[in-house]
Amino acid sequence: MAAKKRGTGGISIEKMSGADLPEIMKIERASFLAPWSEALFRQELKFSLSRSFVAKSEGEAGSETVGYIVYWMVSDEIHVNNLAVRSDFKRKGIASRLVEAALKKACAEGATRCTLEVRVSTAAARRLYEKFGFVVRGVRPRYYAESGEDALILWADLKEERS
Repeated sequence: MAAKKRGTGGISIEKMSGADLPEIMKIERASFLAPWSEALFRQELKFSLSRSFVAKSEGEAGSETVGYIVYWMVSDEIHVNNLAVRSDFKRKGIASRLVEAALKKACAEGATRCTLEVRVSTAAARRLYEKFGFVVRGVRPRYYAESGEDALILWADLKEERS
C-alpha cells in the first residue's frame, strides 16, 4: 500500500508519523478510560513488528487526523492493538476503512490470521469486526483493569476473507 491513499469523502488513509501524535492523543484520551501515553505511541512507531495508519480528513482548515489503527505483524498473524475514531467522525465508515487498510497491508506481508480483544459491552465494535469475518473464540475475564470488564477474543481467517 502506498504511504497515502486517497478515498471518497475527503478521507485519506496514511502511515502514522510522529507529527500525527498531538491529534491522536486528543482522540485517544476522549476514547478510552485508560488511554495509551504519547510515549507508548512513539515506541510503537519505532517497534519493528508494529504497523499503524491514520485517517485524515481534508477540509477548509487543512488536514486533520480523525482516526487511527495500530497493530502488530508477527509471522503470519496480526494482532490489532488499538483503533479509535474522533467522535464527530464516527458512523462514517472511517473505522472500516482503517481495518480494511490494515488487513490489506498485512495480507500483502503474508498474514493469514488476525486477532484482537474487544470489550463485551461494545456492540458497535463487534459489528465492525464481524463485517470482516471476525468471530468470538474466547473470553479474557476482567481483561480491562480500569473497569474489570471482560474482553472477547476475536479471530479472523484472512485467507478465506481475502480470497
